Amino acid sequence: MQLHEVKTEADKRAFLQVAIDIYRNDPNWIRPLDKDIEEVFDPAKNKFFKRGECTRWLLENGGKYTGRIAAFVNRQYKQEQPTGGVGFFECINDQASADFMLDHCRKWLQGRGMEAMDGPINFGERDKWWGLVADGFYSPLYCMNYNPPYYVSLFENYGFQLYFNQVCFGMKVKQKLEPKFYERHARIAADPDYRAETIKKSQIEKYAKDFTHVYNKAWAGHGGGKSLEEKQVLKMFKTMKPVMDEDLIWFAYYKDEPIVIWVNLPDLNQYFKHLNGKFGLLQKLRFVLLQKFGKCSRFVGLVFGIVPEFQGKGLDAYIIIEGAKVIQPMARYDDYEMQWIGDFNPKMINIAESIAPNRSRTLRTYRYLFDRTKEFHRHPMLR
Repeated sequence: MQLHEVKTEADKRAFLQVAIDIYRNDPNWIRPLDKDIEEVFDPAKNKFFKRGECTRWLLENGGKYTGRIAAFVNRQYKQEQPTGGVGFFECINDQASADFMLDHCRKWLQGRGMEAMDGPINFGERDKWWGLVADGFYSPLYCMNYNPPYYVSLFENYGFQLYFNQVCFGMKVKQKLEPKFYERHARIAADPDYRAETIKKSQIEKYAKDFTHVYNKAWAGHGGGKSLEEKQVLKMFKTMKPVMDEDLIWFAYYKDEPIVIWVNLPDLNQYFKHLNGKFGLLQKLRFVLLQKFGKCSRFVGLVFGIVPEFQGKGLDAYIIIEGAKVIQPMARYDDYEMQWIGDFNPKMINIAESIAPNRSRTLRTYRYLFDRTKEFHRHPMLR
């Protein structure tokens, strides 16, 4: 066995091909867009290269590539000890092959002053390519990791320990909600100072401003959350605009002040699974046609937030029922699933369970301490 660093265009194609080979007979795998993977490793497109570095390798075994892995240092990733990351891991069902790749990454990270490694994670934000699927081995959401069940053993046998669970929640769209939701909704709906509405693409600037207001009050300064600038949100909304379904993005107001945001999108993987990883001109045309005439059976919860002074008043039930009154009758979607929430955040777990009560899948973020005598700590709980 030997590791071959990815440098050439042929290497990049081989890096993608390893995943295709691993999942060739897995009907649940959805091939990610090639560009979404490659942009992670492009210093011109990934801002994390400004304060970090990343290298990836191919595992060559018997004249074939049977695995791949990336290792990275993100200087903004503040942890108990200097901690690097490994990700984009694919491997045949062979512990020796996995150990060989992980040993190499450990030594690479130690050479850069790291004392631990987390994996499998992303050289970027947590909303993409983060965690190992441990439960719920069905088709992944857009930019969500997917893996065979045996990867759990490969990581745990190497010595990785559970740092935190990443819990997703889901439900059938037609499912009737519990009576308490309707009771809380009726109580708030009776007050004319409250109202709820969907986003209007024609007023994207207004809703970007409202989103920023709620987000920063709900998260900034709490549990390590960082504030957003309105221009950042506007850029994000403009990027999302072509795939937005206005009926899925909701805002609630009290006396015209934005107090709740509930942002959902159609699951883009329902379209991208037909594109075989490509997104050139022909694929973009097909994507537009799929949006117009195809079936997207699932939508995805991205953000749910309530400003602190209105938490605990039943606003979650209010906006959910307002949304259900629109979303359920149109029968456009069959399933709803929320992006993962860390089990270190019980407050958000409770909110998620109030929206979608079924735990649909679990991913895991693992940690490996290089000093095997050091006491291991799980992710600290947020209060």
